[in-house]
Amino acid sequence: MSTESVKPYMDNRELSWLKFNTRVLEEAEDVTVPLFERLRFLSIFRSNMDEFFMIRVGALHDQTLFKKEKLDTKTFLSAAEQLDLISKRTKELIPRFTNAYSEIMRSFAKEKILVQVRPENSYCTPGSTALSESDRGYLSEQFKNELLLLLTPSVIDKRHPNHFLKNLEVYAAAVLKKAGADGSQKGNTMVGIVPVLSPNVFKRVFYLPSESGIIRFILAEDLILYYIDKVFSNYAVTDKTVFKITRNADLDINEAVYDEDMELDFREIMEEMLKKRKKLTPVRIDFTGENTPEDYNKIVSKLNLKIGEKFTFLLNSPLNFSFLNELEEKLKDRPELFFGKLNPQQAVMADPDEKILKQLDKGDILLSYPYESISTFIKFLEEAANDPDVFSIKITLYRVARDSKIINALITAAENGKDVLALVELRARFDEENNIGWSMRLEEAGVNVMYGLDDLKVHSKLLLITKKSGSGIKYYTQIGTGNYNERTARLYTDLTLMTSAQDIGADASLIFNALSVGVAVGNTGALLVAPKGLKARVVEMVDTEIVHGENGYIGLKLNSLTDRDIIAKLVEASKKGVTVQLLVRGICCLIAGVPGETENITVTSVVGRFLEHSRIYIFGRAQRQRVYISSADFMTRNTEKRVEVAAPIRDSRVKELILEDFYALLENNTKVRVQNSDGHYIKPAPSPDDKDIQVELYKTAYERAVRSEGRSMKPKRKSWFSRLFKWKKR
Repeated sequence: MSTESVKPYMDNRELSWLKFNTRVLEEAEDVTVPLFERLRFLSIFRSNMDEFFMIRVGALHDQTLFKKEKLDTKTFLSAAEQLDLISKRTKELIPRFTNAYSEIMRSFAKEKILVQVRPENSYCTPGSTALSESDRGYLSEQFKNELLLLLTPSVIDKRHPNHFLKNLEVYAAAVLKKAGADGSQKGNTMVGIVPVLSPNVFKRVFYLPSESGIIRFILAEDLILYYIDKVFSNYAVTDKTVFKITRNADLDINEAVYDEDMELDFREIMEEMLKKRKKLTPVRIDFTGENTPEDYNKIVSKLNLKIGEKFTFLLNSPLNFSFLNELEEKLKDRPELFFGKLNPQQAVMADPDEKILKQLDKGDILLSYPYESISTFIKFLEEAANDPDVFSIKITLYRVARDSKIINALITAAENGKDVLALVELRARFDEENNIGWSMRLEEAGVNVMYGLDDLKVHSKLLLITKKSGSGIKYYTQIGTGNYNERTARLYTDLTLMTSAQDIGADASLIFNALSVGVAVGNTGALLVAPKGLKARVVEMVDTEIVHGENGYIGLKLNSLTDRDIIAKLVEASKKGVTVQLLVRGICCLIAGVPGETENITVTSVVGRFLEHSRIYIFGRAQRQRVYISSADFMTRNTEKRVEVAAPIRDSRVKELILEDFYALLENNTKVRVQNSDGHYIKPAPSPDDKDIQVELYKTAYERAVRSEGRSMKPKRKSWFSRLFKWKKR
């Protein structure tokens, strides 16, 4: 560790992220959450860990190869020290994860709903059942008829020393010896492997007959493992397991494939990068079973994987949760297993019977997802695509749904002869292939497509519509906190502002003009734009609150907070008596409540059925209060290395709605964790009247929609909400 003094209010980024994923795991452990939703939280925890190891752990592994040691800027830990701490913390979380899975499956079995069958000599979980003779006969036929001929086994030995193991693929593995005619074992130890996740080849879930109505199932990997001696029939099987490797996916496009002299366009370069990513170094291996680490090390050695014991993890649960989608379909008639259904409401600020462009001439419109429907925004875009007076539509696209009405509207606009410009960010991590496909589709339709800037990702959510108005033009602008994605608009909490404010439209036009010539915009008037303008303006507004001392106020809702400069300013504000309230869902490198440093700062995290994704900045109180919504977290990558946009909220109605929901999240005692002065997160003590805050915000959205239509709440809808909360009472 560096001899430089570590600030007592600073937390390590990677360890803070693991604390966030612990909060996700807590939702799976929470017995008040419906059973199947608890399984879903386990799946989220696992996929989060997969991405964390691919990107963050992968990057740290790369740093250990550098001659000059690179230290974490918050806690001054080296990459090797961070890896040690990550390994230790992960090994603490894995037993909790597998225990949660066991407890959930035990509850399913107790309620006679769902039973996972696991044969002997496989990893077992309380709640699983032993196989009867009839089960064995049935599964034997299933294996022979549905699996055996479709498997592609390989043996790793001196003649076949290499077998490429795919990232996140699940494999069944057997330790093999040559079998003599007399049944003896001879020769060197070998490893046989069989890929399990083979989409469109064989099923992942096999169901067993049941007379009691219980759904009894076995996963393909367990079935393959049980009969793996039949797969490797010429060998003696001495041991067997299921495993999965995770490869480093932190590939810098400039270092990996980019060359100015290459005769490739950027899309082709990205395609090359994706090919390279699939072959990067393994950084983690997960095993199932109850063998000793030494047994697993034999397999690691035979597979020529240079993964040490620190990043070898033993689990007593499935390694991939993609099978949940199929089980969910089987259980759809058991509503008590799921969260109550919440349908997005008609936007309170939009009249469904009037054109959106005309409504924007009268005032701003705010949409709040998933409580309100994205259909209002889609209607806005479709109207523009078909309006004869609209001559230009420009948009930044980061993550898009696979079946996108938004893309279709842009195509319609181009086909109608409008000038349509789409900046498609091909470097949106793990959405690269999807974005490459959409960029080709848009180009084919006549849309002008560009890919962003060489050194900066374009992460902003910005749409500009330009319309003829008399002898001049008029701008209509949309700025959002989340992606143009119909699917995530039902799962993530996000805000979108639509406005006809001409200064905002002029700023948006400057941004698109700059992007079109490959530069980031400099000065803007109304909008805060990273990387050149957002951070400096934020620091200025914090300074203003510092001047007001104890009368100052700062409220921030973010996904993550890591920017050292902004953290230092917030600490300075705290020392001057400014009240600082932070809603940070994920990484937070600032520790609240540290005596003499951050006593006036609180950090609250909300983790629930919807992913909290909106970014809100609030500075000041009463008449001098300024509110912004943005696509930017306060991470260095957002403030200095991306194109981001924050929009001022001027309309008093819009501001009221945003503040009402912001403070509702702060004041609720459910689905929240409050950070204490040692950096850990504590769940407040519940009270009998507490309700799920995200469900309450949906209820609020419904009541607003009803009021906006001039109707009172109907009794039957009140009854509907009573049913919605029944699962909380169990």
